[in-house]
Amino acid sequence: MSDIAIKVENLSKLYHIGAKDSGLLSERISHSIKSLFSKNGKAQDPTEFWALRDINFEIKKGDAVGIIGRNGAGKSTLLKILSRITEPTTGRVTINGRVASLLEVGTGFHPELTGRENIFMNGAILGMKQAEIKRKFDEIVDFSGIEKFIDTPVKHYSSGMYVRLAFAVAAHLEPEILVVDEVLAVGDAEFQKKCLGKMEDVSSKEGRTVLFVSHSMTAISSLCSSAIFLEKGRIEFIGEVSVAINRYLKRQNLTSASAQINPNNVKQIHNGPRHIAELISIALFDRDYMPISEIEIGEELSVRIGFRVKQRRDNFEIGFAIVDNLERPLFGFVSTWEGFETKFNEGEHYVECEIPSINLLPNTYGIIVWIKEQGQSVDHEVSGILDFQVIGKDITGFNPYFERYKHLGVFQRSKWSLLEKESV
Repeated sequence: MSDIAIKVENLSKLYHIGAKDSGLLSERISHSIKSLFSKNGKAQDPTEFWALRDINFEIKKGDAVGIIGRNGAGKSTLLKILSRITEPTTGRVTINGRVASLLEVGTGFHPELTGRENIFMNGAILGMKQAEIKRKFDEIVDFSGIEKFIDTPVKHYSSGMYVRLAFAVAAHLEPEILVVDEVLAVGDAEFQKKCLGKMEDVSSKEGRTVLFVSHSMTAISSLCSSAIFLEKGRIEFIGEVSVAINRYLKRQNLTSASAQINPNNVKQIHNGPRHIAELISIALFDRDYMPISEIEIGEELSVRIGFRVKQRRDNFEIGFAIVDNLERPLFGFVSTWEGFETKFNEGEHYVECEIPSINLLPNTYGIIVWIKEQGQSVDHEVSGILDFQVIGKDITGFNPYFERYKHLGVFQRSKWSLLEKESV
C-alpha cells in the first residue's frame, strides 16, 4: 500500500483576468455592467495570469507540511485545487484519503442551517455515517466553545464563532487529510494555540496528513515537519522547515520592514573566541504580518531577529527586552524560556517571536536584542536599534488618563469593585 497521501505532477493554474465568459452567471452579469462604463461599451481584453506553474511534489501520509510565501504567491490557489474546489489548467493531482478543508470564512457551511445541522451535513459530505457523526458531536461542540449557539443559524455567527465551529468540524470528523489556510488568524490568540495543538495531535498522534498555510513563521516551525516555499506561482524550495523559512525571509525586502544593524549602536562585549554571532536586523510586524512602527494597546506583535552565526553551537540563547525611553527594561523574552530549539549552523538565520498582547501605555519604546551562548556572557547587545510607538484606543473610558500615567509603562486590565465595610 502506498505511503503517499498527495502527489502533484506538472500542476499549473491559469486565470484570464477580465475574461468575457467564464461560464458563471454572476460573472456574465458583472461583465455586462463593467462594459457599460468601459470605452465604447467594450470590456478590456483579458490578461493571462498564471497563479501556479509546473508544480511537482509528494507528501507522505502523516506529514505536517507548511506552505509559505508572499501574498499572491499561489498558496490559496494550491489549497483550493488540492481540496477539489478549483480545477487545475494542466497537470494531475492524486489524493489518497478524505480531505477536510478550512480555507476561508464562509466555506463549507450553509448559512440558513444551524451549527448542529451543518456538522451533520459536513460529516455526510465527508462520507461519514450518522452514527459516526453523533459519536464525535459532543467533542466538536466542546472544542468550538459555542454550545450556547449550536442551534442558531450560522448566518448569525460572528466570524470568530464561524471559524471556531468550522475548524472543530474539519479537525474532528476524521479526514485523512486536513487542509487549513490563514483563516485561523480570525480567531483569538488562545483559540489559535488550541488549533495548533489539535493539528499537531492530528499529525503526530493520529497519523493524518496536515497542510497548513500561515504567515506566522513561529506557527509553521512549531507544527510542520517540512515546508513548501512558493514564489510567483512556482516552488522555490521544498524540504526542511528552517531552510524554507530562511529562504523566504531573505527573499523579502527586509530593508523596508526592519532596522539594519548600525555598527555605531553595537556594543561588542567579547571580541575573542566567544564572538560566535552577530546581529543583522530587527523587524516588527502586526498580526496580519504587515511591517509596523506603531501598534495599539493589546494588539499582537511579532519581533523578527536576523543574525549571522560565525561558529556552530548547539546551545544558542536569543533574547530581547522592550525598554522605555531611558532604556529601563519593561518586558523580557528569551528563547530558552519557551524551550525553543537553538542549534544553528554557520550562516544567516532568522527567528520570530510572537507576543499575543502588547500591554504598554501609549509612549515611545525601544528593543534591545542579544545573542549569546547559554551559560556565557552576552556576545552582542544592540541598544536603541528599533524604536516603536504604542498608541491608545478607548478602553472602557480609561483613554483620557493615558497621557497622565504613561510613565508607569505597563497596562494590565483589572476589575475594581466597592466593598461594604461590614464584609471586610
